[in-house]
Parts: sequence; structure tokens; C-alpha cells
Amino acid sequence: MSQRVAWRGLWPWLCAASVALSLLLLGLLLALLVSRGLGHFWPAPLEAVTLASGETFAGEAIREAELPNRPGHERLYFIGNRDSREHGARGARFRWVGLESIRQQATPARLVRLSRSPWGDFIGRLEAFEQGGQRLEGDAAWQALSQTLAQPENTRPDAKLILNPLNGEAFVQPLTEVYRASRPNAMSWLSKVRYWGDGVGRFLSQGPRAANTGGGVWPAIFGTVVMVIVMSVIVMPFGVLAAIYLNEIAEQNRFTRLVRIGVRNLAGVPSIVYGVFGLGAFVYGIGSTMDEWFFSDSLPSPTFGTGGLLWASLTLALLTLPVVIVATEEGLARIPDAQREGAVALGATRLETLTRVVLPMTAPAMLTALILAVARAAGEVAPLMLVGVAKLAPQVPVDATFPYLHLERKFMHLGYHIFDTAFHGDSVQAAIPLVYATALLLVLIVLVLNLTAIFLRHHLRRKRATT
Repeated sequence: MSQRVAWRGLWPWLCAASVALSLLLLGLLLALLVSRGLGHFWPAPLEAVTLASGETFAGEAIREAELPNRPGHERLYFIGNRDSREHGARGARFRWVGLESIRQQATPARLVRLSRSPWGDFIGRLEAFEQGGQRLEGDAAWQALSQTLAQPENTRPDAKLILNPLNGEAFVQPLTEVYRASRPNAMSWLSKVRYWGDGVGRFLSQGPRAANTGGGVWPAIFGTVVMVIVMSVIVMPFGVLAAIYLNEIAEQNRFTRLVRIGVRNLAGVPSIVYGVFGLGAFVYGIGSTMDEWFFSDSLPSPTFGTGGLLWASLTLALLTLPVVIVATEEGLARIPDAQREGAVALGATRLETLTRVVLPMTAPAMLTALILAVARAAGEVAPLMLVGVAKLAPQVPVDATFPYLHLERKFMHLGYHIFDTAFHGDSVQAAIPLVYATALLLVLIVLVLNLTAIFLRHHLRRKRATT
């Protein structure tokens, strides 16, 4: 008996420890995303490294690790300069260097970092700035470059930069391919904060570059938010109506029990199955029929008979429908029968009882269902790969042509952007910081959407309590 009492006293502590451990792991995850994601935009110092062999290069120190086959350590440098001859096979933007092979390293103030397209970042020295037959060198070249990049892109003059990646082989860089420049070693703390803020702003407002390993994610932000909103508008009416029928209208017999079992089982079906169904039913079925009826002049090029924002939203609505039905029905079941009976006793019809008594009291449960649906749909990737998401769709599906929001077009999604950047990029090391930044952004978007629904639920509960 005493042992049973001891176990009963231990259970609350075990539950509290489990909650504390869960919160700790969640905090560590968020801390990792924040440090790695936001740290990607901070202007890290650049080093000029001279090896024992006499070779010199410039780069950003990323991390150190133990040598795999012998004692010692090596350091990973981001050197950029994919178009430089010293790389041999172009594309090697990172380089491992043994610490024992480093003879000298310094952080000269004149080292520059240029963000370019299509060759990615350049790290080295700015030798000269040439424009209209005039040549500027040294600090004058840097000032001219900074002033030119501050101008709008369509008003910038036709100029050339003479760059040197510290290997003695200078080359000409057209200014039209450069969109950002910095000298991190010469920047003050305040200048670094401004540069960091500008980098975050560009990440949120610009489109992707260099096969999604550079630039921003604005099209993916827009596509994710619009898809979740369209999905919510579609799934909530159907889910609420289905829950009302099962709990308020249908007879409680074996058939309704079987329907409830089927709905709960659908919540556990893998999401890729919904993607296959959406591809067959929505894209090839309904979409192809719509093309034959309304867009026959455009065939064989499909309009609705291919993946798009509408079919992706419908597929995710189908995916989250069981969650909405179950959560709403549980909210309806918690309303005491005395509320219904009192309304009927006062002369209200069944419809008036449902719309004026039952549904207002169920509104918090409906918003809970919306929160669960948004949380699941925003992070889904597998079904979207079949019904409309694209690797690159730099133009958002909005323009000045009616109906303004074009749901038939393909779109970008933050979850798929993370998957594509991490596994299909040309450099895993270059993709890691961008993956962290995009993952943090996706978490924040889901958090904002959920907090909005939670605020509305809290407001409704307070309003209901005061009436």
C-alpha cells in the first residue's frame, strides 16, 4: 500500500519533468534556428591566409574539425570566387586547410565581399573602378562602388571592376552583375547591424538566385501564406458542417459510429497518399475537364489540368479535414444538453438553437481545429510536390489582370524550398545557413498564424463569459 502511495506521489513529478524536458528541447531547437539562421546575415570577418607553400587566398573561416587520418585540426574556409582560375574545376566555393599548413593569417581592412550573379560571392581585393575612361583605385574605388550600388539598378552607369582574389590574377567584373558589396573588416559595430538588417530585408523581399542557394524567399513566403489561407477557407465550412451533422443531426447508430471511425483513420493516412489522390482527382480529373470545357483554345497547353495553387490548397484541405471534424465535434459534445433544451423551451426552433446557442459556444473549438489544421498544412511538402509546388517561380501569382489572384499557377513553398536547397543544391555547405534561415521563417509564419487564431479564440471566450 505504501509503495502504491509512493508511486502516486511520483507521477506528478514525472509529468512535470516531461513537460520541462519538452520545453527545453523546443527552446534548444529555436535557439539553434535563430543563431544559425539570423547569423547567416551577419558580416563575418574576412581573412587573408598564406600557406606554407606560398599560396595566398582570402576567405571567411566557418569552423574547425579534427583531421580524419592523423592528429591535428583543419579549418573550413568559404572562399567563393567560383569563376577564378585557381579552382581548376569551377564550383568549389569551400576549402579545408590544415592549421599546421598556415604560415600567416591577417584581416586587412581592404578585403571586400561582393554578392554577384551568376558566379556567387567574390572575396578578395578591389583593385580599381573604371567608368567612362576614368579609373579610380584604392579607397576612391571603394567609395565609387558604394555610391553606385546605392542607386536603383535601372539607373546605375555601365562600369567595370578590377578584382584580385589575392592570387595575383586580376580580372574584370561587370558592375551590372554585382548587387551588394561590403568590407567587413573595416565596418563598425553599428555598420554591421545596418548591414545585417539590410540582409534580412533582402531575404524577405527578394526572389531566389543561384538555384535557390542565394537571394531571398519572398515568392515562397507569399505562396505559403496564400495556400494556408485558401486551404483554411475551404476546409473550415466543410469540416464544421460535417461535425454538426454527426453530432447534432444524424441518429447515433452503428452507421455514425462507422463514419467517426473512418474520419479518425483518415487523420492517420500518410500525406503522400493525399497527394496522389489530389493529382488524379483534382489535376487530371477536374482540371482536365475544365480545360476541355472553358480553355479549349489553349490546349494542348493545360490551364487547370496541371499543378497549381488551387489544387494544392484543395489537397491540403482534404488532408486536414479529419482534424477539423474531430476537434469541432468534440467541442459540440462538451456543450451541455441543458443549453439546447433551455433554448427549445423558450420557443427557439432547432435551427435557431443551433445558430444562436450551440455554434457560438463552439467557436473556441472551431478555432482550435483551425490552429491544428494550419500547423499541419503549413509544413507539409510531400503532397505539394505532386499538385503544384515549383522549384523556382519567381513571380507571385498576383497581377493586374482579372481575377488578380491566379490560383491555377504554380507557386513556391517554404517547406519545399528547404527540401530543395538542402538536397538538390550544388553545395551542401553553402545551403546550410540558408536552410536554417528558411526553417526559422517557416516556424515564425506558422507561429504568427496560430497566435492569430489563439487570440481570436481567447477573445471569443472572454466575450462569451461576459455575456
